[in-house]
Amino acid sequence: MTVSTSADDAATPGLAGRLWRRDLAHYPESGRRYAYLAIVVVTTIVLYYLLYIQYAVATSIITHYEMTFGYFIWLSVVGNAIGAFASLLAGLADRWGRANLVVYGLLVAGVLVLVLPSSPNKTVYLVLFAVLSFIEGIVLVATPALIRDFSPQLGRATAMGYWTMGPVIGSLVVTSITSATLDTSTWQDELRYSGISALVVFVIALFGLRELSPRLRDQVMVSMRDRALIEARARGIDAEQQASGHWRQMLRLDVVGSAFAISVYLLLYYAAVGNFVIYFSSTFGYSEQRANGLANWYWAANAVALVLAGLLSDRLGVRKPLMLVGGIGSAVVTAIFATLATHPDTEYSTFAALFVAIGILGGLTYAPWMASFTETVERHNPAATATGLAVWGWILRIVVAVSAAFVPIVVTAVTPLVEHGAEVQAAQAQAAPALAIVNAHPQIFAELAEHPAGSVPPDLAARAAQEVGAADLAVVQQAGPQLKVLQEHGAEVQKASLEGPGQWQTWWWVCLAGQIVFLPFIFVMTGRWSPRRAREDAEEHERAVARELAALQSQT
Repeated sequence: MTVSTSADDAATPGLAGRLWRRDLAHYPESGRRYAYLAIVVVTTIVLYYLLYIQYAVATSIITHYEMTFGYFIWLSVVGNAIGAFASLLAGLADRWGRANLVVYGLLVAGVLVLVLPSSPNKTVYLVLFAVLSFIEGIVLVATPALIRDFSPQLGRATAMGYWTMGPVIGSLVVTSITSATLDTSTWQDELRYSGISALVVFVIALFGLRELSPRLRDQVMVSMRDRALIEARARGIDAEQQASGHWRQMLRLDVVGSAFAISVYLLLYYAAVGNFVIYFSSTFGYSEQRANGLANWYWAANAVALVLAGLLSDRLGVRKPLMLVGGIGSAVVTAIFATLATHPDTEYSTFAALFVAIGILGGLTYAPWMASFTETVERHNPAATATGLAVWGWILRIVVAVSAAFVPIVVTAVTPLVEHGAEVQAAQAQAAPALAIVNAHPQIFAELAEHPAGSVPPDLAARAAQEVGAADLAVVQQAGPQLKVLQEHGAEVQKASLEGPGQWQTWWWVCLAGQIVFLPFIFVMTGRWSPRRAREDAEEHERAVARELAALQSQT
């Protein structure tokens, strides 16, 4: 637990103490601050690598455990629902601190993913994945809280851009590694690679990550010039008093409404993480590797855009104009993407170009939004940062869970395609000669099908041998198992193949609707629209800081 007394008043802890007591009594110099921020970003990348790897090898996991597609969807639904309530629990990071939640959460997550491939059945797999999602829900709140603590408002968007690269680069790592290694490794190997990387980063975080003491982090820091004033004020702050009434203060439209708005804006992102492999394999016939390779265009463009958007937002001193441009642009490109769902001849390069555009516009929207959201929370109470982020994390995970549950309801075709599509395709290829023979003699084979094997009347057998030929009959008999598969599942798979593109298009329209819902909530968040007015605010703040520092110096 984070102690509320300043580290200046306590003895320097030993090595064991330093692995638990991580408070900093003074705001760190730039070099150390950047190191802490880097550890948080790398931790976030690895955590999402752990979480997202299962979606990249979804078809292999489904086949291995003989899951239905619906069962696999419920893995995501249950995981996100549990993660949502773990996010609420992480709101206690305002009292307990953030760093230990991140460090030891990463250790547990890494061990879980190393154990996951050894799950004896799908039920055990579900339970372990639910525990992993619980850890992710906690770290989802604790990591951006640390980023906020170590980044003054004038550099907040850049810092949040780097933090948001965590899930994005985590996705990029997943698709890059799987597209390069899946031809020589198993899905179990892919999960173990991610678990090992988590333990490596855990060791780095264990010895390297620190956090601000409550008295320091419970204040608003606009620029690094505020450092002396922040430390001077800290001596007179009652951390226990600051920690009261947090949940009530966060239940406001600008916090709750904004959190819901960004959650539905990200519906397409959730689909990219959880459904793109399935979508492109079932609709366009892409392999897992090819679909993951296509997604790389999205993740790479988004990762770069997040940082550049953050830099631009901090340079201009505004968030809202960038969010508005990114939100409108995202809606336009998503509409184009949705129209192509019913065009199976769409080129790979066309999708790649659209993914680059969606990634850039998503970055332009999200990095400024994260900065604006934490600043909106600070406007109500800077000591309630983790609580505000917990509200956001809970809403985000609930929206993800609901969207995951609704995908198979809207896209009903995906279930037969995922469960039997590959089987039917293989059967068609293997039974092609037999099918040609059956199609050439439909009447006689219809009569033969009316009789179980071994009970065909002699006169019918003789007529079949005469009309079809003994050699061709032997070919059909050898293809019996494949023909049975086609008989049982061929019609429903063919029907799903025809209906699937239109159903996926409906879901893409739902994603577009979420982006449109996001737009009006931009206006309720804190922050200026004009860069000139933002500069004037910053100048006035510097003058106020100088006056307060002078007053404090005169008193001492």
